[in-house]
Amino acid sequence: MPPARILFYMATFGALALVARSLLIGPVPTWITLTALAAYTAIVFSGVLFLRLRMFVDAVCRGPDDARGVALTFDDGPNRTHTPKVLDALDRAKIKATFFVIGKKAEAHPELVRDIVARGHTLGSHGYAHPRTFAMLSTAAVRADIERSLVVLEKITGSKPTLFRPPIGHTNPRIAKVVTELGLTVVGWSVRAIDGLASADATKVAARVVRGLEDGAIVLLHDAAERDDHVPASLGALPAILEGMRARNLVGVAVTDFVEGSREEGAA
Repeated sequence: MPPARILFYMATFGALALVARSLLIGPVPTWITLTALAAYTAIVFSGVLFLRLRMFVDAVCRGPDDARGVALTFDDGPNRTHTPKVLDALDRAKIKATFFVIGKKAEAHPELVRDIVARGHTLGSHGYAHPRTFAMLSTAAVRADIERSLVVLEKITGSKPTLFRPPIGHTNPRIAKVVTELGLTVVGWSVRAIDGLASADATKVAARVVRGLEDGAIVLLHDAAERDDHVPASLGALPAILEGMRARNLVGVAVTDFVEGSREEGAA
């Protein structure tokens, strides 16, 4: 069990114990109550904001100990201008990657989704509408958004994705409940390019990613801007990233390779 999840359980038990003490014995000093509340709130928000803590949901954030290769992942597509350029660059480098697509964009550009699969890449869901307030939605709304994306992708490709990356990377117990019931594997990352911002610099993005290239790394990139309102820095950074992989003799693998490896490692 991830350390952050153990901390969350302990903090929850402590909060319940504090409530029970107040009911059975009497109110605790105000400063203790406020301190405990602030600490508990900080713990919960950390779990929501930082997927790699795996506080609320099991997630594959890097490959198992014996993993070989790097899993490049691309979020927020497809985009009719940028996605084909990413695909062409990957083809030239003979690298396979994983694309977490937004359902409504896939619905608008089904030919791009089919092209991703036809070129041998892996497809995952990034939700349907990609709301920035995803972690604030009700359980029913989370389920509706994810299920709608799965239906769209299955209709386009004939196969339902088993991988899911939450919008913004935020999670909570409601999201964990839904992905578990839908049988989805949540995928995080170990190297974040920070390439999705309009102000991102391709040279800095490439340097940031290349520093983290190693066997088992999962790299978070974007083949499209969230709102398709700018060119993602990954397009300019990708040649240097691919060259960095070549120089270190690192092959490009699908995230599913790491998922299977993690399951085998956990069962051992």
